[in-house]
Order: sequence, then C-alpha cells, then structure tokens
Amino acid sequence: MSDILIECVPNISEGRDLEIIKSIVDSARLVDGAFILGCEPDSDYNRTVITIAGEPEAVTEAAYQLILKSSELIDMRKHKGNHPRMGAVDVCPFVPLSVGSMDHCIDAAKNLSKLIAKKFPHFLYGNVATNSSRKSLSALRKKGYEGLESRFDGGDWGDENTRMPDSWSGTWGIDESRFGAVAIGAREILVAYNVNVDEKDAKASKIAGSVIRTSGRLIKNGENKFRISGMLNHVQGMGVPLPSSSISQVSMNLQNVSETPMHMAFEAVKSIVNDHGIKTCGSELVGLVPLSAMIESGKWFHQEPGDPTDEELVASAISGLGLDFLKDFDPEASIIEWAIRKEVDR
Repeated sequence: MSDILIECVPNISEGRDLEIIKSIVDSARLVDGAFILGCEPDSDYNRTVITIAGEPEAVTEAAYQLILKSSELIDMRKHKGNHPRMGAVDVCPFVPLSVGSMDHCIDAAKNLSKLIAKKFPHFLYGNVATNSSRKSLSALRKKGYEGLESRFDGGDWGDENTRMPDSWSGTWGIDESRFGAVAIGAREILVAYNVNVDEKDAKASKIAGSVIRTSGRLIKNGENKFRISGMLNHVQGMGVPLPSSSISQVSMNLQNVSETPMHMAFEAVKSIVNDHGIKTCGSELVGLVPLSAMIESGKWFHQEPGDPTDEELVASAISGLGLDFLKDFDPEASIIEWAIRKEVDR
C-alpha cells in the first residue's frame, strides 16, 4: 500500500432499510484498493455514515460509485429524518490520514466533482470552496432539501454567494428532485460525537447544544439581534430526541479534536444538563476516530498509577465516556489506525 492514505466519509440519507444500505456500501466495496472501515446506520436520523479509506484514486472511484448507487436507490421526496440534509448523499468529505495528504484530498474532491459534473447538483466546501462564504457546510445546507427547488429557481435566499451549486444541470427536474444536492469537500479529521442525555423531550439537550457550540446563541428583539459565543471552540452542536432509545442526545461535530477533545465536550454537556436535574448516560461515536483522540481522553479518565499502554488508555476512554451505552464499542473497528491495520492484514 502507498504511503499516501486518505479517507472519504459520505453520509447517505438512508438509515432504516438495511438492504438499500448494503447495496450502496457494496458499490464502493467492489472498487479495488478501497477499504470500507465503517458503516453506521441510524434509524432516528435516517442517515448512515460510511467510512472509506485507501489510496486517493481508489477512494475517489469508490465515492463516485457510491453516489451513483445512492441516486438509484434513495428518493429524497420520501425522506424523513431528524438530521439536517439536502441530498441522497448529503455530504462527501475527503480527509487526510497520512502526513502531507491534504493536497491529495483536495485533488480527490475536485476529481469527484468532475466525475459527477452535470449529473447531480453539488457544492464544494471546506478546503475546496470557491469562496470564503462557501467553506461552511451549514451555510450551504441551510433550509435543507425542502428548500432547494425554490433556492435554485430564484426564491428567497439570504446570501447570493451561497445560493447556487458549483455544478448542476441548470434545471430542477425529476432527477434533481429525487437526488437533491451533495456537498463535496476536503477537510481535516472531524469527530462526530454525541453525548446521551437521559430525557425524552430533548429540552436540556437543546439548551446544552446551544450553550457549548462555537456559534452560541442568536438573541433577537424585533429587528435587533446579536450573537453570544458558545463555550467550546471548533464545535457544532444541537440537541435532538432519540426516540428509539427513549433518550436524547447532544449531537456534535468536533472539528478540531486536539483543541476540544471528546472528554471536554462530554464534561461540558454533563455539567449543563446536571444543572437542569438531568443525567447523562454515556456517549456515542459516529464513524471512526483517531487513536490520538482516544488516548487523550483516556488520560483524563485513567486513574491507575504507572505508565499505561495505548490499549489501557483506550479502555479508560471507552469506560469514562460510556461509549458502549447504546451498543458495543469495538476499538479495532472504530479507531482509524487499528481499523486500517485490520483491513490490510486480512
């Protein structure tokens, strides 16, 4: 295997029909040199996070095949779910795994854009954004799938710099209404991390989400408004109910896990909801996580004397964060470096 490794983490808008999900994942798995490290469906969000790793060309081709298969099997006109989304493949970021591979991720994103060309409306974000207003995924995804047709046809929209996709057919037809739009990007490693909250209605969870996220809260008084910054840096967050488990979650993207590690986010949410008389009940990782992030959180929770091994610190992180509350947490499958090693050794 090459020294240049990247991953792609497409999020598809299907989390309930396991046959559809399998067909989509298999379309990427068939690409030689592309390794499927993770596939995590969520029925409440009706969304599946898929992790593909390998050399840049193989990962790009796998992402392309996944988009094609998703367009065949997912109809956004019928989609309902708790997570913001705008397309059958909502987001498709390329992420560097080896030193110096960001340039390869940028090339991969641009090559994927060329491959889907006029087939599907798509936006370029992150390190391939065509202007600074388009770097943020949330700015591009505003109003979601339901707002796309009006948006593309000149309806009400706040920022003309973010209105139109970087490429599309130019007409909202049956294919566009089925697929929606996809955001293709290149970014640093992001950890999708959810803290479980022992409540059904998400009241305390929504409070915690608005307090900790970097963007904070928007305060309005008639036409006047101002924003109060949040507690944590490089964090997107929101509180959502999780009906299938009779709990709620503070769903977060930790965009710089070295500055805002998982245990910091966990303890912040715990402190806020505890103030409202609500307890946390573990947490959840969606997708894969770097070994360094698990070790950093393991150091926070590890209480035994001596010089702990990586394995011991990982075990402390799993226990302290309660990562196995909703389902068994397999570090060999969920830690990027260990998952790649497992796939290569097969």
